[in-house]
Amino acid sequence: MILRRIREGLEREAAGLRAAEVRIGLGYTAVRLDSDRVGLAYTPREGAPAGCCALPDAGRLAGQPARDLLGRLEAPALLERTVGLATANALLGGRSMPDAVEGDVLDALALTASDRVGMVGHFVPLESRLRAKVSSLTIFEKAHRRGAGILPAERALDLLPACTVAIVIATVLLGEDPDPLLRATTACREVVLLGPSTPLYPEAFAGGPVTWLSGVVVANPLAVLRVVSEGGGTRECGPFIRRVNLRVDGGSG
Repeated sequence: MILRRIREGLEREAAGLRAAEVRIGLGYTAVRLDSDRVGLAYTPREGAPAGCCALPDAGRLAGQPARDLLGRLEAPALLERTVGLATANALLGGRSMPDAVEGDVLDALALTASDRVGMVGHFVPLESRLRAKVSSLTIFEKAHRRGAGILPAERALDLLPACTVAIVIATVLLGEDPDPLLRATTACREVVLLGPSTPLYPEAFAGGPVTWLSGVVVANPLAVLRVVSEGGGTRECGPFIRRVNLRVDGGSG
């Protein structure tokens, strides 16, 4: 439903625009529109098609109407949804955001020493800062990425309801059904959707548990495109993006 809301809400803004470039890197996928806006979305490596061809229309994506690429948000193939999300983020990057809070999301959150934080996806740069601020931090991560003190991702459904704050990687939106995970955060005071994949579109999340969207706006399109093409990730894109946090009005958290 969230991806559908994003697609339906942005179709008018996509009208008349075309994709100038689509780059599917090992870390991120980037879409540059002919308005010169660039959007990012995480490139999933799990479940990639076998063989040397990941997308059947590769080589023909540039020049397609932005509305068509946006429509891939609801495609059955994971990589196509990634292209759709990157297109949505390119469209959103051109929006005025007068209420945006720039910088680190932890500076926007009013965390207390009694908070119990559940983190879905291991955001390493935030871990030590969170542990210094809150009562407890529980990290949920996929099995092949787990380390000491990190629980399996599937435990999040059982343990998030006991947390007061949830920080969730935005790539959950690209999964088969993010709703059960988001429903598990309903009792949380604050629920943050975090990462460069985050669609900075509060309207799509109104009435749900998400209370903050913490994403990025690409400030240097050419530099980001180069990083994506060369297999870089969030750290390498850092000098060329702005970190932006938007409050979701009507969030139920």
